[in-house]
Amino acid sequence: MERDATLDAEDRRYEPYAPAIPEGVPRTARTWTWEGWQVHVERVGSPDAPVRLLLIHGAGGNAAALWPFAAHLAACGAEVTVVDLPGYGRTRPVGRQPILYAGWQRLLVDLVEAEHDDRPLLAVGASMGGMLAVDTAAVSGRVSRVVATCLLDATRPEVRAAVVRAPWLATLGIPVLRRVPGALARLRVPVRWIAPMRAISNHPGLTAEVLRDRRGGGGTMPLRWFRDFLEAGPVVRPEAYDGPPVLLVHPGEDRWTPPGLSTDFLASLPVPTRYVTLAGCGHFPVEEPGFSTLLDEVRAEIQLALGGRPD
Repeated sequence: MERDATLDAEDRRYEPYAPAIPEGVPRTARTWTWEGWQVHVERVGSPDAPVRLLLIHGAGGNAAALWPFAAHLAACGAEVTVVDLPGYGRTRPVGRQPILYAGWQRLLVDLVEAEHDDRPLLAVGASMGGMLAVDTAAVSGRVSRVVATCLLDATRPEVRAAVVRAPWLATLGIPVLRRVPGALARLRVPVRWIAPMRAISNHPGLTAEVLRDRRGGGGTMPLRWFRDFLEAGPVVRPEAYDGPPVLLVHPGEDRWTPPGLSTDFLASLPVPTRYVTLAGCGHFPVEEPGFSTLLDEVRAEIQLALGGRPD
């Protein structure tokens, strides 16, 4: 079931920190009912675009944070879908629904199925959304190409050590979280207690905005979700992946996740892959020239998805 939703100034709060939004890009919102959740879904760009793009946020983001990217990607010739995953943005539970990383994986696959049409679909993931894009492609069979800024398999010790705020969380966090009883596992703690959110961007104003955003990186998540994420790993092991080609566009000045964590995973995929550095970009890649490189690379992927050659 779907119904229209409204947008306000909160949904434009990240615009000052990204390159200027192209004029006249349509943006609409709706609510999609899924497994006891009222899921906030936005569509950006023309519904007549020849290709669709699913844009997936990570642990510090939401649809509002990705709006500047969605607007620019729509201007590249795609209709872009952006979703607030449970626990983030405007998505709300009906009752006491658990927030699980596995639920995020299922939701994205079901959303792809619900919105399927005859146009090619690109899955584009930012931060931990990159692995979710790969998961969605692996399971759904509906994705033509994958683009990711990071490919983080948190079951690997070196990745786990990078994505958490303190080293002891990487080694002791999961054993401790496994012993947390059910009621306490639902306790919500600030994301910044677990993850080094001050490294999310290299722009002080943008970092401050993320930390102020109670619907994003400044919000809270249940302890059980953190445990679920750290234990889950990819739906399909990289060596068994048989989905579409994967492009890694990693920020060149990322102070949170070193590129090697993602390139190691990319190298283990038995499908065509490419790796491009976004020069000058932090983890939240808004800086030039990397931002323009990101758009150029997505344009090239769109052309490939449409059966042509990149310009």
